[in-house]
This record gives sequence, C-alpha cells and structure tokens, in this order.
Amino acid sequence: MLSIKRVKGVMGAFQVAAVLLAVTAAGSASAQGMVERLKSEGAKIAIGNEPPYSQISPTGEVTGAAPDVARAVLKKMGIEKVETVVSEYGAMIPGLQARRFDLVAAGLFMKPERCTGALFSEPDVCGAEGLMVKKGNPLTIKGHADIAANPSLKLGVCGGCVAEKYAADAGVKRSQIIVVPDVPSGLKMIQDGRIDAYSMTALALNDIVAKTSATDVEVVAPAAGTPIACAGAAFRTADIEFRDAYDVALADLKASGEFDAILTKYGFATEATKQASREQLCEGPNP
Repeated sequence: MLSIKRVKGVMGAFQVAAVLLAVTAAGSASAQGMVERLKSEGAKIAIGNEPPYSQISPTGEVTGAAPDVARAVLKKMGIEKVETVVSEYGAMIPGLQARRFDLVAAGLFMKPERCTGALFSEPDVCGAEGLMVKKGNPLTIKGHADIAANPSLKLGVCGGCVAEKYAADAGVKRSQIIVVPDVPSGLKMIQDGRIDAYSMTALALNDIVAKTSATDVEVVAPAAGTPIACAGAAFRTADIEFRDAYDVALADLKASGEFDAILTKYGFATEATKQASREQLCEGPNP
C-alpha cells in the first residue's frame, strides 16, 4: 500500500497531487491492459459441467446458459477467443486465486461467504433448489427439514454447492450428507438407493430426468424452505476493473434482448436476474 507523508509548501502539494494522479492512471492502465491482453490472448473460463448451467456435449462442445452468456459478454468487450476448463464448484474460487483461469462462468451462486473470496458480476442466471427422490416420493420428502427430522436418511449434495448451506440451516447432520460429484451420479445413487434425496437446482434435476428418460425418480421443486438463488460470473478480487467492465457489457447484453434469448433457450426465466442485485445477494458491497 502506498504511503504518502504530509509535506509542506506549494511544491510539496504539487508532488502529492502528481503521485496520486500517477496511482490513478496506473490503476486504469492496469484494467485496460488486462482487457487488451485478453483481446490478444483470449480468456480462460471455468465451467462446472452441470447442465443447463454449463455442459460439455459428447462431441466436446461447451454449451449452457452461463458460458453462453459469458462468451456473448466477452465478445461485446472485444474478447473473441475463449478457452474453457472444467472445475468442481468447491475448487473454482481457489482456482481463480491461483490464476488457473480468468473468470468462472458456471452458475456459481452468490452467497456472502463466497463474496469475500471473489468478485461477482451482476446476476446472470437464477434458479430454485429442488430435490430428486424415488418415484412417488415414498418418504414424503418436501425439503431439507424433512431429512433433518429423520437421522437415518441420507442427502446427496455437490461439494461446495449452496445445497450444503441449505441442509445445514435446516439441521441436517454432517453424517447424513454424501458428497456427489455430478448430477448423473446423483441420479444413479437415488436409483440404487444409496441416498434418499439429491439436492440440486430444479433446472439441473429436470434436465437429467428429461435426457435419461428416467421413470423411477421425480423432482420436488422448489425445495421447501429454500430461497431462489442467483449466480454471476466470478473474478479474482484484484480484478475489480475487469469485473466492472464486464458488468457494463452484461447490462448491454440484457438491454439488447440477446440475454433473454440465451436464458430462454435453456429454460431459465430472465426477470429474476434483472430484479436481483449483487449487493442483495452478497448482503453488502462486493467489494
């Protein structure tokens, strides 16, 4: 951190002003320099392979609401080349901090604890939590509290996902929670009876049921007691100018109608993303 001592005289005042101007210019140049570098080199984004938020097709094509929005925003910023890296959700913020990628575009939900370790854009996708259970819901599971009330029940969650917080808030014990690597695994574990419910966004659960034509499971949504959550692109805490420039381009995308077209394609409603704000979701400034 730059320290400026108090100086006497007119010449000293001019020197202080010159230093402050240089610091401001350096910050602006740094932000501009990063955008220019990404225009030249391309941006590397992390995805989670959790459809419909982000996914990789059998042919290797990266699709999903979050990366599609990110690519459209980056294109507006003049960044055409985008490389993707698959990451577990719990490793995304550490990966950002370690500079393994430039931003996360994976449907990473904003919550206060995450907002201390990363910068987020304004919301890009929103959804409600659901629960996958056996067909007919024989255990009458409507929410995480029902699992907490029966210690013999097992709940599947993805590591680092907001479902862990919902479960903890409802009183689900750590011994009841099974970490599941992805949505297809969650479906298989329900079918095999290894877990009694799998907690994930309703969109992701409905998507896997539709893709597999599974008839032995059903989705309870929204899960009782859980709020609607919103995600945004995530950035390193040092990259505030880059995040702010991204926000400007994201606002342009929302105003153009292109944003609505992308989200509708994947089954998302767009109004929540336009009404919710980063500050509300982070429960304060970010930073």
